[in-house]
Amino acid sequence: MCGALGVLTLALLTGCGGGGGGGGGSAPAATDPPATSTDDDDEEWLIPRERVVDGGPGRDGIPAIDNPIFLRADRVGGSARKLVVGYRDGSWVKAMPHDILDWHEIVNDTIGGEPVALTYCPLTGSALLWKSSTTARNPTFGVSGLLYNSNLIPYDRETDSHWLQMLVQSVEGPRAGDVPEVLPVVETTLGTWREMYPDSQLLTRQTGYDRNYDEYPYRTYRTDDNLLFDVEPLDTRMQIKTRVLGVWVGDAARAYRIEDFGSGITVHNDTVGDLPIVVAGSAQKNLAVAFGRTLPDGTVLSFEPASAPLPAIVTDDEGNTWNVFGEAIDGTRLTERLPLVDSHIAFWFAWWAFHPGSEIAGE
Repeated sequence: MCGALGVLTLALLTGCGGGGGGGGGSAPAATDPPATSTDDDDEEWLIPRERVVDGGPGRDGIPAIDNPIFLRADRVGGSARKLVVGYRDGSWVKAMPHDILDWHEIVNDTIGGEPVALTYCPLTGSALLWKSSTTARNPTFGVSGLLYNSNLIPYDRETDSHWLQMLVQSVEGPRAGDVPEVLPVVETTLGTWREMYPDSQLLTRQTGYDRNYDEYPYRTYRTDDNLLFDVEPLDTRMQIKTRVLGVWVGDAARAYRIEDFGSGITVHNDTVGDLPIVVAGSAQKNLAVAFGRTLPDGTVLSFEPASAPLPAIVTDDEGNTWNVFGEAIDGTRLTERLPLVDSHIAFWFAWWAFHPGSEIAGE
């Protein structure tokens, strides 16, 4: 496999369980191979346990953010090109910068008073937001320090169960087999986010931890061909760190390269498996989202790029306009929302590892 821990400096091993990120955790020497045993050898895993890798820092060695502090996005500095992950709940709109998530990987937050967890894995480039248990005494998640196919394995602090982020499922413990409710996120640049939601809330660097958030802990990892841990299967039809928006429906999956979208909004009226979907995005805005095209009343819509500026993104053949979160913002369906589909952005190698056989849009 590409990349060996022995040729990397210790500073690289800070994310996704890949090394000492803080919170008192200590990293292994740069020449130490990753361990493949875990503290849960007596427990049954729903994934091959021999491929569950100990990344080094131990449980909570990379500290989740449990008390996020937000400020208005137009009052927080930062490069307009850096990536953020955004989500919304009615009038409350929030975003979390990658440069903070690179060092913490999980942010425990609330939406509408209910607990949620934003999970982000720097090694696979994947961000998912899911609802936490509303009945748990402690509904939060932490970083276990374990990986599978380079992907983050959070654990919940109520039952100590392990969850595989890109599988979107608990894979070990009392909640093994449980699937969380996933909420929509929009991943784009800070500049595009401010353009869409200037009054939104942005996660600040007041995390309670001393980190150099200006420094990317993996140096050239985002663009090179190196991997820190074995991944299988591995597909090299495109550069393995290419960012794709992946959509899956049952056993069917398709990947859309972010770089293949136009400078304006490009729209694909598509079908994955037997599900009609719409995928819309812009390479210039570093943005791509996917929704279902079949409404609850059975109407199957067809879409084109919206003429209104972002966050409006598509207009349907009935004349309704919808925003990047799939909410109708103009037209006769003003109170409606497009159906969610299983989708998220990730590096190509990771998408293929979890969805082998995935089609590539345009090929």
